[in-house]
Amino acid sequence: MQRRLPEYLKRPIIDTDKTRTVRRILKTKCLNTVCENARCPNKNECYTKNTATFLIMGNNCTRNCRYCNISCNRPEPLDMDEPKHIAEAVKDLGLKYAVITSVTRDDLLDGGAEHFAKCIYEIRNICEDVKVEILTPDFKGNKSSLDLIIKSHPDVFNHNIETVKEVFKQARPQGNYECSLEVLKYIKENSDITTKSGLMIGLGETFEQIENTMNDLINVGCDILTIGQYIQPSKKHLPVSKYYTPDEYEKLKLLAKKAGFKSFQIGPLVRSSYKAADIVNVS
Repeated sequence: MQRRLPEYLKRPIIDTDKTRTVRRILKTKCLNTVCENARCPNKNECYTKNTATFLIMGNNCTRNCRYCNISCNRPEPLDMDEPKHIAEAVKDLGLKYAVITSVTRDDLLDGGAEHFAKCIYEIRNICEDVKVEILTPDFKGNKSSLDLIIKSHPDVFNHNIETVKEVFKQARPQGNYECSLEVLKYIKENSDITTKSGLMIGLGETFEQIENTMNDLINVGCDILTIGQYIQPSKKHLPVSKYYTPDEYEKLKLLAKKAGFKSFQIGPLVRSSYKAADIVNVS
């Protein structure tokens, strides 16, 4: 039986001059956003603030995670002009903090790490004061790929653990829980880059398992944590096992504080990039 979406998880449709301006800039530069492709519930709120999370390397993923709305059709060749267009969009939107994510590209030798790096370089070439956060796939744990990322030195490196260890294989059959932890650990041990990770809840995990995941992240030096409610994109995706209540989110905040995270964003509609600048105190 499909669970009814609680009222506190619903968001109104917003169509204003600001949201239309953001859409126009993205369309003009031929850019994808995770806001659109992953059907983010916060899309319109973010658009009203002239911000969006850029989705690079196409909109087809080489993995088929059972919670994700992004297509897993055959990926297209990389657009070599994309890094420049991303930088131009950052400038046109007047961003002080840019967030870039991608589909997983296991078809590329470096998993797309160099493309991420080029985006960072282009942004800093055009807008040198802009801070950049990247949300990356695991690159299969390839250290050469991670070294490319470290060299480009984003202000924040985000790689989502996504869910607790006990649910991981069900949700991410082509991923690996330990590999994701090792990616975060490698970045932390080989750079001074702030690290970040996030997980969805509502897939059958327990509070104890969530707390264990928090501790696993702390043990690999993760600085920032995000936690939000999983919302089923379609009937083909994993069903929601539970909708957490506002009181339960308060309990999770206490657990995150107890675990030792420097910053965290925890709430029903929190997503990896939601209010990303706020969480690292960028004004």
